[in-house]
Amino acid sequence: MERYSLFTTSVKLYTCGFAHQVFGAAAGELTNLINFFLVIRIFLFFFFFFSLHHQLLGKHTKIINDMAEERTLKEYEIPSTEEPRAIIVYPIGEDDNFEIKPALLILVQRNQFSGAPTEDPNLHISTFLRLSVTHRANQEATRLHLFPFSLKDRADTWFHSLDVGSITSWDQMRRAFLARFFPPSKTAQLRAKLYQFTQKDGESLYDAWERFKEMLRLCPHHGLEK
Repeated sequence: MERYSLFTTSVKLYTCGFAHQVFGAAAGELTNLINFFLVIRIFLFFFFFFSLHHQLLGKHTKIINDMAEERTLKEYEIPSTEEPRAIIVYPIGEDDNFEIKPALLILVQRNQFSGAPTEDPNLHISTFLRLSVTHRANQEATRLHLFPFSLKDRADTWFHSLDVGSITSWDQMRRAFLARFFPPSKTAQLRAKLYQFTQKDGESLYDAWERFKEMLRLCPHHGLEK
């Protein structure tokens, strides 16, 4: 019995020692695992902290730079000294050094086109050409220099709404002007009147013919055979 009791006691002590070692090892592994995840959390914390700090610092720097570039309210009150860029690109030639006489400029300004619906843009072009041809110098440059002075009100507003450098020739200027103030709808309206033309009661053949020629003049691109 004593031997059996000693054996049982030895087994119990061994088992307790083994269990203690197992649980001790497990506890150690658990502690190491907890420390590992703790280190990961600390690393991620500092990583996101410095990333956020970098982003905020970049935005702050950008705001400071933008504020430095912005004009103050007082500066906006001061008119800009920067010269506006020209809408017309004038041709370069040998006879560019010419002078437009004040008398010609006055004549052009006396025959200004305002853009009203009752005005005839084709007649304005014809009158303008008749005046500009009196200047013997470079006709292309002369017309480009003079034409803006022949406009006022709505027409002048239209001209200044054109893109910078969009006009490089007189033909381009003329086409842009007619496209704005003689649109296809107006052409269709005048053509319809031409096709429906009839002699009025009591109107002489001569008067009817003159009236028809005036209608043709109002729509030079009527498309009728001569």
